[in-house]
Amino acid sequence: MATAKELAETSLRLTKERDREGWLALFAPDAVVEDPVGGGRREGLEAITAFYDSTISTVESFDYEIERAYECGSEVAVVIRFAIVAAGFTLDMDVVNIYAAAPDGEHLLSLRSWWDGSRQGA
Repeated sequence: MATAKELAETSLRLTKERDREGWLALFAPDAVVEDPVGGGRREGLEAITAFYDSTISTVESFDYEIERAYECGSEVAVVIRFAIVAAGFTLDMDVVNIYAAAPDGEHLLSLRSWWDGSRQGA
């Protein structure tokens, strides 16, 4: 069984590696992704796959640094610094992701991402 923090770290690593199948396999069938929070809920694997294909797959490069993580029970809040290249632009972003692990300890029930772009820079 993996902890929520381990699942979060795996999610970020798979995103960096551009491992679509591995990233999607992390999610439970009834999982929810909100990225960003307030930008709509993607419920279920079909919607999460569409999110990956329309958003994550368009990124030219993705790097990250986990600054802090706070794990409580089956959830973890992760403070992350993203360095993303998309459409030829470099975006430096401060992000807070909250991941919830499924009871099986092998999948994510949710990924909720807070960011507003206020520190993005080209």
